[in-house]
Amino acid sequence: MDTLAGMKRTHGCGALRVEDAGTEVVLCGWVSRQRDHGGLIFIDLRDRSVFSPEIDTTALAKADGVRTEFVISVRGRVRLRSADTVNPLMETGTVEVCGEEIRILNPAKTPPFYIQDNVDVDETVRLKYRYLDLRRPEMQQNLILRHRVAKAMRDFFDRRDFIEVETPMLTKSTPEGARDYLVPSRVNPGKFYALPQSPQIFKQILMVAGMERYFQIVRCFRDEDLRADRQPEFTQLDVEMSFVERDDILTIMETMIAEVFKIAIGADLQLPMKRLSYDEAMEKYGSDKPDIRFDMEIFDLSDAMRGSEFKVFEAVLAAGGCIKGINVKGNAAIPRRELDGLVNYVGQYGAKGMAWIGYTAEGLKSQISKFFSEAQLENIRKAAQAEEGDMVLIIADKPAVAVNAMGQLRLEMARRMNLIDPDKLAFTWVLDFPMFEYDEEEKRYVAMHHMFTSPRDEDLQYLESDPGRIKAKAYDMVLNGTEIGGGSIRIFQREVQELTGGF
Repeated sequence: MDTLAGMKRTHGCGALRVEDAGTEVVLCGWVSRQRDHGGLIFIDLRDRSVFSPEIDTTALAKADGVRTEFVISVRGRVRLRSADTVNPLMETGTVEVCGEEIRILNPAKTPPFYIQDNVDVDETVRLKYRYLDLRRPEMQQNLILRHRVAKAMRDFFDRRDFIEVETPMLTKSTPEGARDYLVPSRVNPGKFYALPQSPQIFKQILMVAGMERYFQIVRCFRDEDLRADRQPEFTQLDVEMSFVERDDILTIMETMIAEVFKIAIGADLQLPMKRLSYDEAMEKYGSDKPDIRFDMEIFDLSDAMRGSEFKVFEAVLAAGGCIKGINVKGNAAIPRRELDGLVNYVGQYGAKGMAWIGYTAEGLKSQISKFFSEAQLENIRKAAQAEEGDMVLIIADKPAVAVNAMGQLRLEMARRMNLIDPDKLAFTWVLDFPMFEYDEEEKRYVAMHHMFTSPRDEDLQYLESDPGRIKAKAYDMVLNGTEIGGGSIRIFQREVQELTGGF
């Protein structure tokens, strides 16, 4: 069996460049590919090594027995590739190592899948052979990116006098947004620790203790059903500050994000980030985490359509509902079958139907236009800013249903029309969330975020008389339609906390 004795690695795979030509090197690693070119054997060791009979027939014979994923050590001399073999797509594409000695440190069986990107294999197989899956360039780049992000965050906060504190992992169960993972206590039979869903309690203790500026890259645990953006254990950046206002936090967090994105992937973000109130986000995009990579904003048609002969819409308006629309530019020719499919689509979100008005060269394409006067149709066109070739899609329902369904329809139409640029980074803050929402089952107001969120100063007067009117000092950071962070100013006055806890 070959050993590493006398063959200590001098360079990492991927580190060799033109200036290393003529240097004797020792490389170690996994064989990516082996090719026999009639007397010359090429081995891709996540770089490239070449074995020639002119150098050493023994090394050539041993290289001939090398297969994919063998672990080998190679001694040789760096040389420039010939012009016809230069690979401009690789950082090491101008050089190769002419092997003089090869040692097989460990042979390998044929792997169950190719160690390469875009591998077509079931995820369960990848997980079973995780050590092989993690050799793939894509997976290794993910881990490297994660490292860069974490380091950039730590450097950013360290320069601003934040202290990184590790908080306990075994703790007492406290009310959070999901079920706890429980750990039985050996020394206290019948009792359990809970793994933290967040370090909420501990960071508040740190603030009361006078730490003032804290951060932590922390592992959290939530016993909830898996979704694309929900995992049972995950890592989050946790930050807490004392003696600050909302805008202080928004500024420091968006500055941090911009610096991290620049360091990690070279992206230049425009600051300050766009800011939307909760009401504006819901009104224009039908979501409190809007995707603003494309236009197609929602508009209200309630006034423009009021007083028509269309009894369905009149009944909705009389019951306190609303009528919402979107203008799908240049799509007046959407076929009827597709429109009927969209009716079923919005039905998944509670909408009882969907109407449409297409603006074609031949006139209006609509099943409802006959119920409206010429003046009303003109008001609808103006509200929709519709032109020839446009298709206006319309939903009438309870406000919450109409807004949500239209928001989902907006996203669906953008996907079908390829309006969403996957490479675009569209950040926005969503601010001024309602502090309370009414729970129909419990017949009372409950906190939308959590009971420690502070109300806006100007809304304190409504705490006892009209809690549904109160806006909170809460904020979410949204990227491309996904909430990636959020927080709030905490209540620090006992009398305010007692009032908010009473709802």
